[in-house]
Amino acid sequence: MNVFEIRDAITAKLDQSELNIKFDRKEETLRVERTDNQKGLTIKLAPLVAKHKAQGEKIIDEVLYYINETVKAMADEREKSVDTIKIMPVIRSTSFPKEADGHPFVITAHTAETNIYYALDLGTTYRLIDEQLLEEMKLSEDHVREQALFNIRKLDNPYKKDIVAGNTFYFFNSNDGYDASRILNESLVAEFDYNKEGELLIATPHADVLIIADIQNETGYDIMAQMMMQFFSNGLVPITSLSFQYETGTLTPVFILGKNNAKRDTETIKRIEANRKKFEQEKKE
Repeated sequence: MNVFEIRDAITAKLDQSELNIKFDRKEETLRVERTDNQKGLTIKLAPLVAKHKAQGEKIIDEVLYYINETVKAMADEREKSVDTIKIMPVIRSTSFPKEADGHPFVITAHTAETNIYYALDLGTTYRLIDEQLLEEMKLSEDHVREQALFNIRKLDNPYKKDIVAGNTFYFFNSNDGYDASRILNESLVAEFDYNKEGELLIATPHADVLIIADIQNETGYDIMAQMMMQFFSNGLVPITSLSFQYETGTLTPVFILGKNNAKRDTETIKRIEANRKKFEQEKKE
């Protein structure tokens, strides 16, 4: 499929009586908005072409589900009371949009590669909280942050364990929308750090997976590097292809070369270091 065929496959299955759909030929994006309040989302079509080659019609179904649930979540939430809402943290890349329809999202800096957004949980989906919604719900940013971190600690944390060449990999994939967010559960991460036998790496390649790895040899690094690129390229909401080294409560982005990767890529190190310094400076300010 090409971009135009992907566009047609998506729009053919959307309810256009309740949605406005606009195709930007230059940017190769599809904008889908509710007709009642003009809130919506923009889908980049070019990456879906490659994913369709690998996943077939499954990727179309995933995008349709994502669109339908997201626009459903964008219905006005003014009637919700503080007692009935559930707020959750959502990990996104630093390149993720900082606002929607002119309304800035509530964001907390996390690492040089990631930020924390906050979401109003709606059961089958969620809506990111922006400053307008914050005002409508009559909540403070501090309250939102506290509730989000409290709620992420309440989630169950089932995982699959895989041991390869002496290295242990743990995969969190509950498909509840908050798999990557579990990186914010400090007690969960600290438990794995306490029980590690080698170097602990943590990864959030896309929104629906968290990977924790106990790396004990070079083969482990090779496997981690390959997995990160695969997960990152296949995720519907990619976050970062970099892993994080965890040490005494601190997450440090690292780039792992494929073979004999005790070395780190020089140019990537420079970029990461520049981002880290910028991140630390912003935290001080």
